Amino acid sequence: MFRKFLSLFFVLSVFASAALFADEPAGIPVNADEAVVAEQNAAESSSGAVKYIAAGLAVGLACIAGGIAVGKIGAAAMGAMSENPELSGKALPFVGLAEGICLWGFLVALLIIIL
Repeated sequence: MFRKFLSLFFVLSVFASAALFADEPAGIPVNADEAVVAEQNAAESSSGAVKYIAAGLAVGLACIAGGIAVGKIGAAAMGAMSENPELSGKALPFVGLAEGICLWGFLVALLIIIL
């Protein structure tokens, strides 16, 4: 299991580094005002790439963690309900709480993109 996460992290880091260091060819500015605007656009585009990578990592890691949590909690809840059916009302809300991790990751990513 650790190997899967390590290989996933490696692939994500390769793509992230490629996205961070990718540059668009810029035109030659004619005067000083265009040079200032070109520098501002370059700064905004580089921060935009980092913003989207951070948002993607927030959603991706939250969903991976939520999936692991739902798998473990769901298995334990089904085992407990097989022994005592009266526990279904107490065990299933914990699965919903684990799914909320994905929602929080999405909200964090949305705030990163908007702000």
